[in-house]
Amino acid sequence: MAQQKATNITWHDGAVTAQERRKNLGQKGVTVWMTGLSASGKSTIAVALEQVLLQRGKHAYRLDGDNIRHGLNKNLGFSAEDRAENIRRIGEVAKLFADAGLIAITSFISPYAADREAARKLHADAGLPYIEVYVDCPIAEAEKRDPKGLYKKARAGQLKGFTGIDDPYEAPTNPELHLRTDQLSIEQSVEKLLELLEQKGLLKA
Repeated sequence: MAQQKATNITWHDGAVTAQERRKNLGQKGVTVWMTGLSASGKSTIAVALEQVLLQRGKHAYRLDGDNIRHGLNKNLGFSAEDRAENIRRIGEVAKLFADAGLIAITSFISPYAADREAARKLHADAGLPYIEVYVDCPIAEAEKRDPKGLYKKARAGQLKGFTGIDDPYEAPTNPELHLRTDQLSIEQSVEKLLELLEQKGLLKA
């Protein structure tokens, strides 16, 4: 967990309330946190969900694991420590988006339960909704898909510390939504996500 290093700093509250943001945007801010193995379908579902939400006049933004490592987290590798810091930063960014009233959609392997719980607590402490989505795909199916060829490299010993092969994935035990992507289509997965957002009243002010 990152420690506070800066001193002589004071939190500066703004004049805009969460209620004003909700009224202005016609929705509530929330983080939809998708976790699962590589090639489980996280990014594909996130892209489709973002598109459908915008088509419905909702304000959403997608935070993708690989994309973030091209910028904000370009200085992080894949050690356990770097993965924890990667998820900590994303948790903070997602919280800011949710606080701004947006639907933040994250698609990160986020293999460690403690890191995901830290992101959940960050939102809970700020009074912001957080939805954990387990994008569940058996590793055998994920290896068949393997769009980036990463499993093949990991099996050949060319890629060390790969989640599901020689690094653990701690599956969620009580996610808000469990999607079996070897059984559901992309459209069905998105529909289940939309249903959950509607049930929780997050698509209206």
